[in-house]
Formats: sequence, C-alpha cells, structure tokens
Amino acid sequence: MVKQTTVDRDEKFTYANFADYISEGCYRLDEATPLIIRHHIMNFAKFHRVVFLPSDFVEKVDFDKLVVENLEE
Repeated sequence: MVKQTTVDRDEKFTYANFADYISEGCYRLDEATPLIIRHHIMNFAKFHRVVFLPSDFVEKVDFDKLVVENLEE
C-alpha cells in the first residue's frame, strides 16, 4: 500500500452517490478518478470492495490497482 484515505460523510451512503465518494477519495489522494461502470457498483454492493485497474482510468496512472473498501461492513 502506497497511499490511503478515508471518505466519511454525515449523510447516509447511497449507491447514487458512489461516484461522489470515489471522486472525493481520489482528490484527497491526488490521483485521477476512474470511470465507474455498473460492474464496479455491483462488486461494491456484493463484496463491500471494488478494485479499479489502470484500464479503468482515462488518464495514465502510476499504480497497479486502486482498492476501495466499505469499512462500515
């Protein structure tokens, strides 16, 4: 692990806001934001974890994967 951050908000989490959480986390890490497809949301809903690979980013990234986990579950 090279970088880590936690996004915590007072509002109740909804999948409609999933992209906002990812964007905020990437901003805090000073990294590009990945493209989010239904597959990512479904994995997060089912496993409370999703992995973004470099191919999920429009911009070039200097890491092997971005792992997002739900720490509440």
